[in-house]
Formats: sequence, structure tokens, C-alpha cells
Amino acid sequence: MEQGFRGIKIKLGGADLAHDLVTVREVRRIVGEDIALMVDYNQSLQPGEAIRRMHALEPFALEWVEEPVAAEDLQGHARVRAQTRLPVQTGENWWFPRDAERALSVQACDRMMPDLMKIGGITGWLSVMGLARAASMPVSSHLFIEASAHVLAVTPTCDWLEFMDFGSPVLQTPSRIDQGGVIAQGPGLGIVWDEAAVARYVVP
Repeated sequence: MEQGFRGIKIKLGGADLAHDLVTVREVRRIVGEDIALMVDYNQSLQPGEAIRRMHALEPFALEWVEEPVAAEDLQGHARVRAQTRLPVQTGENWWFPRDAERALSVQACDRMMPDLMKIGGITGWLSVMGLARAASMPVSSHLFIEASAHVLAVTPTCDWLEFMDFGSPVLQTPSRIDQGGVIAQGPGLGIVWDEAAVARYVVP
């Protein structure tokens, strides 16, 4: 929060509903009402249980509930979405634009989060970006912050950039946080390797 972030995401689903409620209540108390709070179930629930837990989480004004059921269970996601009020987020486990088409066709989500690698790189992202624009679907990124900052910048329905900084130890110019956001850098993906740092991590 001191760095200017306006949202935070936490993991749930490792225990029962009571544990989820304690976790969300305490995090909400810490970050306050003005910070967007997302939760991620990492595909851990069956649809019926996801519906039960999401109803219980409604008082906490969550930004979204991510992958409440198995990623490939599009009908399950659609059922959860139809029977709950909290926005359903999914997409990080879609493979290529065809999976995005399938999810949109059954109304499996309120928001999408493609993974730049799994969706088919820049070409795949641009295709899904067009689908999202036609569906007025908010698009967030999954991992790969350096590249994701570039593609989100040209995504008409761009939403959140997921900030998980795995690249800084091996980059000459790590991604810089500016007012809670990341600015795309340089040509291409803006990545210049720190060869000396890379060499330290080489496994012989």
C-alpha cells in the first residue's frame, strides 16, 4: 500500500469456510475499504461449495473471486456465476484463443485473466483482446509483468496488471512501480538481460 498499490489478491480454499471468512475479514481490516480485494480459490472447490462460500463472502465487497472451480469446468463456472453476485474471474489456464471463445460462449466469467504464454503470446493475446472488446469484458494479466505491461496498454478493456516480480534479479532494468502501476519499458518486450546475473543462476 505504501508503494501505491490499489489492490491486493489473496489465496483461499486451503481450509473451510470459517477460515476463509476469518482471513478475508482480517485482510479487509488491514487494507481498509478503499483497496480492491481479490480472492483466488485456485480451482479448489466444487460448484455447490463455491456458491455457498461466495454467498458468505458478499459483505466484504470483493473485486472478484478467481477460479472458484476447476478451470476446465466451464459449465461449473457458468453455474457459479449465475447463482452468485460476486464477479467471477478466470482465464489464466486457458490455452490459446479457442479456450477463451468456449468460456465466453457459455458465460463462464465476468472478467478474464489470460496468461500471455498459454494464450499464444502476443498474437494470441491480440485475438482474445478482440473477443473481450466485443463482449465488453474487462481483461487483466497473469504473471510476466514486463510483457503484460505492453499488451495491457493496448487492450481496450484493460483492467488490472497482476504484479508478481520474478524477473528483477536477472534484468538490467527491472520493472519500476509508479503510483501503484507498472510502465511498459523499451522496444519489444522491453527486456534486457543482466548477463552476469543470469550466469549466477545457471545450473551446470
